[in-house]
Amino acid sequence: MSLRFHTLEEDEEYINLQTELVRLQQHIKATNQRVLILFEGRDTAGKGGAIMRFIRFLNPRLFKVVALSKPTEKESGQWYFQRYIEHLPGPGEMVLFDRSWYNRSVVEPVMGFCNNKQYNLFNNQVVQLEQLLVEDGIHLFKFWFSINAEEQKRRLEERVHNPLKQWKLSSVDVEAQSKWEDFTKYKEAMFKKTGKPNAPWIVINGNERDVARKEVIRYVVNRLNYDKKGDTGERLELDKTIVSEVFDAKSLKACLAK
Repeated sequence: MSLRFHTLEEDEEYINLQTELVRLQQHIKATNQRVLILFEGRDTAGKGGAIMRFIRFLNPRLFKVVALSKPTEKESGQWYFQRYIEHLPGPGEMVLFDRSWYNRSVVEPVMGFCNNKQYNLFNNQVVQLEQLLVEDGIHLFKFWFSINAEEQKRRLEERVHNPLKQWKLSSVDVEAQSKWEDFTKYKEAMFKKTGKPNAPWIVINGNERDVARKEVIRYVVNRLNYDKKGDTGERLELDKTIVSEVFDAKSLKACLAK
């Protein structure tokens, strides 16, 4: 029986970046570092696929993917961040969130799942929380996958007609296109309120899935040091046409102008 591989696995650039990532993971384990990566974006932006391609060759004992479902009644009565904090990385670990506490910054206010008081409290607390995490030594990456309305429409239609992807459809997906401007409003407010020099937003142009997936890996290995870094000869410098960092008013303006 012949095996079918994802097209990226026949891409030398991707394999080289994966090699760099495997070496980084080994270094993280050897030095007891902690890495936390948040994957955010509109529905169909490519968060889940990017995570799958990111972890493809990593040691499963040294990473964890967290994709929390709707909070229970008990969790709804807890401090908002409580159920996320229990999943933070330990020494030598990498944790990847497929959607994170930033649900409260965009999806929840757009869909009416939180009130203004909860929304404002979140924005006040999240900056403090992330500052504490970074000060404690956690390497924090916050990725936002950006796609245009036409590409989202195409991907939503693909989910409707592809039986292997229908499980991804949700009530939020159904309203994604009609609430496009509302999502944009809250997304830009999130960048403005929570993009800081110690915890910037890394905005990835996600219209081309495979390009976006490679740039996420490239960003992480670019920002961290490890043994044999760059030995594959692969480009580790960032492609500024695909990647933008948002950490103040000037960088936000530049990002939105693209």
